[in-house]
Amino acid sequence: MSAPPAGPGPTGAPDTDDEHEANVDAPRPRRGGRRRAEPDGPLDRVVALVGPGIGTVRRRLGILDAEQKAALTPEQRRTRRRTQIRYSVIGSLASVVLLPLLLFGLGWLIFPVPTTDEAVQKQIATVSYADGGQLARLVPEQGNRIRVGMEAIPPHVREAVLAAEDRTFYSNPGFDVTGILRAVFKQVTGGAGGGSTITQQYVKNTLVGNDATYWRKYKELIVSLKVSGQKTKDEILNDYLNAIYFGRGAYGIESASLAYFGKPAAELTISEGALLAGVIQAPSNWDPANSPERAQQRWNFVLDGMAQQGWISKAERDTAVFPQTVPPENTSRSSSLTDERGHVLKAVRSELGTLGISEQAFAQGGLQVTTTIDPQRQQQLTDAVRAEMEGQPEVLRSGAVAIDPRTGGIVGYYGGENGAGMDYAQVVKQPGSTFKPFAVLAGLMEDPPVGLGTVFDGSERPGLRNAEGASCPRCDLKQAMTISNNVVFTKLAAQVGPQKVAEAARLAGITAPLENPDARLPLGNKEVTPVQLASSYATIAAGGVWHAPHMVSKVVDSEGRVLYEHSPGEGEQRFSEQVARNVAEAMMDVVTHDDLELPDGQQAAAKTGTVQSRFEGENNDAWFAGFTPDLVTAVWIGTDRNDPIRSASGAPINGRDLPGDVWQEFMSSAVRSSGVSEFPTFRAIGEEPSELAANEPTETPEPTATSSAPPPSASPTPSPQPPEPAAPPPANPPEPTGTPERTADPRIAPQRELQPEDPQPGEDAARDEPTVG
Repeated sequence: MSAPPAGPGPTGAPDTDDEHEANVDAPRPRRGGRRRAEPDGPLDRVVALVGPGIGTVRRRLGILDAEQKAALTPEQRRTRRRTQIRYSVIGSLASVVLLPLLLFGLGWLIFPVPTTDEAVQKQIATVSYADGGQLARLVPEQGNRIRVGMEAIPPHVREAVLAAEDRTFYSNPGFDVTGILRAVFKQVTGGAGGGSTITQQYVKNTLVGNDATYWRKYKELIVSLKVSGQKTKDEILNDYLNAIYFGRGAYGIESASLAYFGKPAAELTISEGALLAGVIQAPSNWDPANSPERAQQRWNFVLDGMAQQGWISKAERDTAVFPQTVPPENTSRSSSLTDERGHVLKAVRSELGTLGISEQAFAQGGLQVTTTIDPQRQQQLTDAVRAEMEGQPEVLRSGAVAIDPRTGGIVGYYGGENGAGMDYAQVVKQPGSTFKPFAVLAGLMEDPPVGLGTVFDGSERPGLRNAEGASCPRCDLKQAMTISNNVVFTKLAAQVGPQKVAEAARLAGITAPLENPDARLPLGNKEVTPVQLASSYATIAAGGVWHAPHMVSKVVDSEGRVLYEHSPGEGEQRFSEQVARNVAEAMMDVVTHDDLELPDGQQAAAKTGTVQSRFEGENNDAWFAGFTPDLVTAVWIGTDRNDPIRSASGAPINGRDLPGDVWQEFMSSAVRSSGVSEFPTFRAIGEEPSELAANEPTETPEPTATSSAPPPSASPTPSPQPPEPAAPPPANPPEPTGTPERTADPRIAPQRELQPEDPQPGEDAARDEPTVG
């Protein structure tokens, strides 16, 4: 019988060293024989160099090739498999323990604990113009970071903060493993948030930054442990309360107490402390001045937590009353700009919030924000407002917005001369007749469409009047737009339906509710903002393509990471280019009619808007909005209290006056600096508009030798002697009163005039209500 195979050696491989040596040495040439050929390439030389060493390592580790494995007995294979499993488990356990220890050790060595001064330097934010020039540099105000000792912070205020942010603060090690894992899971799954201890919050918000990355969490954990080892719990809590941002430009509990209640932190009540504790996570969203309902919900959450922890009694909880805060305008240091640029800065902050970048991140994250504001356009717009408003009554207020229709980017923004006051570019007011183009838009999208040449009777009727000189017994939509006839557009709205006019306005970009619209909607009886109006006109200027109005183009954090970058894309086609061009055509004669022409023959589509006061002959608001193919601008002038507006000469202000002058001054500067741009070719939808002015006599002079007859395709002119609206119809009328004489496009349905028994738009308005138009 042959001898049994050798048993496994110490590594579980068979003890066949002699055989293996023989196998390894087998291919070698005999000493003294012909030498092996030299390797040809670099890879061959590397293999030749390390090959023998690899073979030795494999042999010592018991790694077998396929032939050696095949020679093993079943018992040897089982023994080898058990050994491999044992070493794998040991290696895995070692990795689980050693890898974190290695990472912890590395982090401990490379992450220092920054000083407070170093942390403040990282919180400097910059806001730039579109060309990279600096618009604002925001340094956390040390005067608004008033440091106080723990003895100056009442215990119930500290407990309120613990109830809101970290109820186990005094018992946890400075970090929350569950919270970290939860944050990691949410980041992997695309969520946001995750629990943090007060120590972690202090480290995150003042020492390591607030970006949502695994690296930041790793750094936060290490620095939190180092801080916990260097400071007591009271010292950490005191640092936290003196460093955290509370909104309203206030850093630390002392400044926050002054900003919200006008008194030092030592005098805060339980309810006041609970309110301040509640706003820490989202100062903008939970400030009672911005969202009283959310603020009260958060306040209740904090007080309930204090009661659950036994920090206040049930009686104190039951008798607590939501506290009143002082107005933020009187205490806010959130903006270091007090001129018109302060409104740009506030608008940027607001937009960042919609992008998921909190006010706290902006205030403490050292962000670099690039805006769409063009420095040249911004200066031109500011100069235009200042020039036209100089010497006017101090009670007047103004707001203006300029938008690039090709991108939706806001290139000029004027919210008033006081950057810390109300932003009049966002003021909510009735827009007057600047809403009439949306009635035209609704009509053009009807089936069949209501073309610009459709004729209406624009005579005044009971309950609805026109401005002086705006009545026309017979005019088409373009003529009615030019003179701003109210009656025609209420009839158009009644014909297509007020709800469709509202839908057309929303398609263009109006985001106001426009609830329960009636036939007076084209006269602007629903409130909008200058930004909304400019945005909606920009959609018309862009050929029906809507771009979201925006001011932020890029956001970069203090480490150079891009947090947000606007991608213009192609926009959203809300209605066809031809429809948009027809709406623009309806508005094309307004600037000439109102003596507001632009230089170098630049065409512009525009509309005035005047909101009449309850006082006869007075106006409360005046608007002018219009565009070239490259630039859209909306201007509003009014007062804070909806008082009648008069110019320095004492005359009532309407849309063509001060607002029109501001618009013309600014747009003229833009044309001179950028050159003339052309509108697309006009192709009429439905019946073409008349080339005559409204109410212009239509009798033609006697033909002369040089005169020529009009082309056969010319549109018919209105009758020189239209019948009186109240005149009785003939015994056998061929068609209803007010029907256009001829319809050039067979798709256009005859336009029926409202009959005396029909409900009259505007007649249900009380006499003392303002008339808009």
